[in-house]
Amino acid sequence: MIAKELFKGTIRTIVLQLLAEHRKMYGYEIMQTIEKKSDGRIKLTFGSLYPILHKLESEGLIFSESETIGKRVRKYYILTDQGVKEKESKVLQIKEFINTLNQLLDSGGVIHA
Repeated sequence: MIAKELFKGTIRTIVLQLLAEHRKMYGYEIMQTIEKKSDGRIKLTFGSLYPILHKLESEGLIFSESETIGKRVRKYYILTDQGVKEKESKVLQIKEFINTLNQLLDSGGVIHA
């Protein structure tokens, strides 16, 4: 399992990416998809996911809609146009950061100018 401090800053972007891929998802589905796609190395709790979803919603990057399934109400999260732009920007930033980390770690931490 990957230490939480290593992926903490990327969860927002991962959630935005998943919503871009699936159009709409509910919280538990997001948690399960992250765990499955990471081969169990990243596990979120409701306590860590829902504050992120609420923050993304308050920032206008996602919105929610409720659906009644049987006797249960399920809240789905969907990207806004602003969320799509944010996702694209953040994914590029993370990829650049990963490339930089690879350069640093593959070279033994020595940066050549």
